Amino acid sequence: MADRTETEKRDLAEELAAAVRGEVSFAAADRALVTMDASNYRRVPRAVVAPRDAEDVAAALRVCRDHGVPVVPRGGGTSIAGQATGVGVVLDFTRHMRRIVSLDPATRTAVVQPGVILDDLRAAAGAHGLTFGPDPSTHSRCTLGGMIGNNSCGSHSVAWGTTADSVRELELLTYGGERVRAGRGTDPAGAPTGLPPRLRDGVKALVDAELALLRTGYPDLPRRISGYALDALLPENGTDLARALTGSEGTLGVLTEATVRLVETPAARVLAVLAYPDESAAAEAAHTLLPHRPMTVEGMAADLVGDAAGLPKGGAWLFVEMGGASPEEAAARATALCRAAAADGSTDHTVVTDPAGQRALWRIREDASGTATRLPDGSEAWPGWEDCAVPPAQLGPYLRDFRALLTQHGLRGTPYGHFGDGCIHIRIDFDLLTAPGIRRFRDFSYDLGELVVAHGGSLSGEHGDGQARAELLPKMYGPELVGVFERFKSLWDPADGLNPGMLVRPARLDENLRFAVLPKRPVPVEFGYPHDHGDFSAAVRRCVGVAKCRNTTTAPGSTDVMCPSFRATGEEQHSTRGRARLLHEMLAGEVITDGWQSPEVHDALDLCLSCKGCRSDCPVGVDMATYKAEFLHHHYEGRVRPAAHYSMGRLPQWLHAAAPLAPALNALARTPLAAVAKRLGGIAPERPIPELATETFTRWWWRRRTSAGGAGALSGGRTAAGTGAPSGGPSRTGTAAPSDSRTVILWPDTFTNHLSPEVGRAAVRVLEAAGLRPLLPPTAPLRQPGGALPQPAALPRLHRPPLCCGLTYVSTGQLDQARRVMRRTVEVLSPLLQNGRPLIVLEPSCAAALRTDLPELLADDPRAAQLARSVRTFAQALEELAPDWQPPRINRPVAGQTHCHQHAVLGDTADRHLRDRAGLTGNLTGGCCGLAGNFGFERGHYDVSVACAEDQLLPAVRQSPQDAEILADGFSCRTQLAQLGDRPGRHLAEVLAEALGEDGEGE
Repeated sequence: MADRTETEKRDLAEELAAAVRGEVSFAAADRALVTMDASNYRRVPRAVVAPRDAEDVAAALRVCRDHGVPVVPRGGGTSIAGQATGVGVVLDFTRHMRRIVSLDPATRTAVVQPGVILDDLRAAAGAHGLTFGPDPSTHSRCTLGGMIGNNSCGSHSVAWGTTADSVRELELLTYGGERVRAGRGTDPAGAPTGLPPRLRDGVKALVDAELALLRTGYPDLPRRISGYALDALLPENGTDLARALTGSEGTLGVLTEATVRLVETPAARVLAVLAYPDESAAAEAAHTLLPHRPMTVEGMAADLVGDAAGLPKGGAWLFVEMGGASPEEAAARATALCRAAAADGSTDHTVVTDPAGQRALWRIREDASGTATRLPDGSEAWPGWEDCAVPPAQLGPYLRDFRALLTQHGLRGTPYGHFGDGCIHIRIDFDLLTAPGIRRFRDFSYDLGELVVAHGGSLSGEHGDGQARAELLPKMYGPELVGVFERFKSLWDPADGLNPGMLVRPARLDENLRFAVLPKRPVPVEFGYPHDHGDFSAAVRRCVGVAKCRNTTTAPGSTDVMCPSFRATGEEQHSTRGRARLLHEMLAGEVITDGWQSPEVHDALDLCLSCKGCRSDCPVGVDMATYKAEFLHHHYEGRVRPAAHYSMGRLPQWLHAAAPLAPALNALARTPLAAVAKRLGGIAPERPIPELATETFTRWWWRRRTSAGGAGALSGGRTAAGTGAPSGGPSRTGTAAPSDSRTVILWPDTFTNHLSPEVGRAAVRVLEAAGLRPLLPPTAPLRQPGGALPQPAALPRLHRPPLCCGLTYVSTGQLDQARRVMRRTVEVLSPLLQNGRPLIVLEPSCAAALRTDLPELLADDPRAAQLARSVRTFAQALEELAPDWQPPRINRPVAGQTHCHQHAVLGDTADRHLRDRAGLTGNLTGGCCGLAGNFGFERGHYDVSVACAEDQLLPAVRQSPQDAEILADGFSCRTQLAQLGDRPGRHLAEVLAEALGEDGEGE
């Protein structure tokens, strides 16, 4: 039997490869990437095919039909009901069939292929003042084919309806190979046009036989998405076959092209945010706003938005967008709406006219599908009852009953969504890992199905039925109409070859759960994973598939980083979601069978820059940089590592040893021997070797302090706090009271010390000008009998290895070594930080390592958390400790990039404030420079590194004014600019230090 299966598999592979011009893959990695969508479900396909055109689709269908293999069409993979998963051949339309065939502003229509990203269509239409109306929160990565398959809606559906309202014509191929051109209208015989004879006669006969049931069996509400929309085939509804097929979830035909309607966008938009005491009050009020013709009526409660800025005081809010021919008209309409809302229960409001402010608030709503997967206490919450809809006037009563049902079953969730359309989204804290929890999930689902129907609603109001809700369709439509659905499916797909198990004859809603294959107990790991209770499986489960990491464009004003490698390659395996899927399958052991030794996971993680962008930008906080370090640790445990791990992964050791030889090594780096060294060290041949400092920052520090007759490290004093500080300038005594809040510890990181000492020197000058007393930490613990500390020495013991944050060891997965250097750092610094003294770190990547990696690797040491809390960036220290200091006015524009680690871990609010006070105007771009520590230096990474730099950083610098100050606080960012651009970047400390006059007061 096994031999027969292998023969069939080989024959299928050979025939598909011969018939299809696009990519055909049976590889474990490619199959693993599409086992899941954004739902609770998982299925393992046999193969993945990326067709180039409709002929490729026809060829793939023919081969699969001959072999009796089912086919699943797939777009962006963001479906929430499981309909983008399957056990047969997955057709991936995102690789090739993503072209806008035509766009006609006069007729307001566009012809698109199924893989077109919604935002790409909106951008093309926007040039003509048009847009595609439906806009789900995944608009930056969902495809038109997926939207048509699910009949997607979005926030603007109160104005522009569902996708079905925007579809004019569909071209499809059935599993049997028949070509369909579905539109609106009938032929002279009264049958739908565009069908081959078999389907034409069958569809007409079915509709004629069931006219009464089709006229009475459907609830009347704006968000009725469940089931097949067969009522669209009624004569009084125009016999609209395109509308009837929209929302059929790939079960009837495979879409190859669509003609869609575009709508005119208002010249101006204003966002009115209305506050209410609670979500019930907001739900009750939502439908009363519809006569004002809003474009959106979106609802959210306090347990979802947290402490988000810009919201009026309240317990729940409605986001109501108003349009107008001018900003004044839009604002006037918003003001009128706010007055009406105040008379009907709104307790407060704010009107946001600034586009940047509107984007910031909309981001809260758009990220909700991810953020709602974690409740305020950190508990996991899951989809499954994501988008039931009721008549808008019934929303308030329904929501109260819904809350009561949650309580009855001991469940929790955070409702939000399209209140104006009566559609509620929610993630619920189902226990989908244990048998009792799954039984509760099933019981709740049945009870909720009855509740929705009792309120005249639809089981699905946006995302389709898939496997999640199709089992319950008889509750909504009754067995007779569901029987008609089954006959309709059999008419179109008698072999049941297209997406079987969805919509009709479905699998049980508690089968194929994606969690069932994961380990039942936590696997041994190195990091603490504090937000996931130390469980690596739970950390990997964070990825629910909303795929924000697959964004291909940058929103105006966005500073997002995630995911630079996907943006460079366009490959799913190089997205955060793709890597999380492969880790999930690694833990499952079914498709990826080699565990930590998996080459598939290794190859996917190889192009992860460890930028940490996903830690902040992913709505659910996936931290792929940490997962990569964890994987590399286990993958190379007891094995020889790549050369780059020894050269760049242990960079602090090499630089410390090389410091006395810096002039000679710099000279050698300019000779042919450099090529040999790079080859031996696994360094990209395209990369010049950075020049070593002939005088390290620490040597400069001690030379400066010694020449002034004072001490410069925390090595003097008489208290256990271990302080020794100059007062403003160098001190001759080297002592300071521990209560002196102006004393700070300046961290001499490896990059500043050995490669950019000018940054350290500049920081010292600025900090002292601001009245602070920066000191360097010692290189060994300060211990004396009786608690006394040693008196200041002229020079420290520079032969001792310096303290280290462990960054380079972490990024290469050398976690045992990372832990050793981190423990030494904690041992030395912890006595010095007991009084809350800040630790100023100039290199953002080192600051991020101390803030996050160190406490997560030393989870057993409470001193590690204390050290992490003490970390401050250069700007944060000035803002907190010298709030009254006025930096010199520079009055120039800025360009450059916020360091990706700073964006993800530390934040840049203090930096923006400091720049503003110094007259440095403008914003820095997001993204990642692409060098990313060792990544861009490693052999094989150069092209991707350059592509990442060309995504945002280099264009922003090129387009900046000639007098702009190019800011780049990270050594990697400055190096990338120096090697790829023609305008060098500088640390903010260097810019401020240069602007200080001789007296330190500014020029």
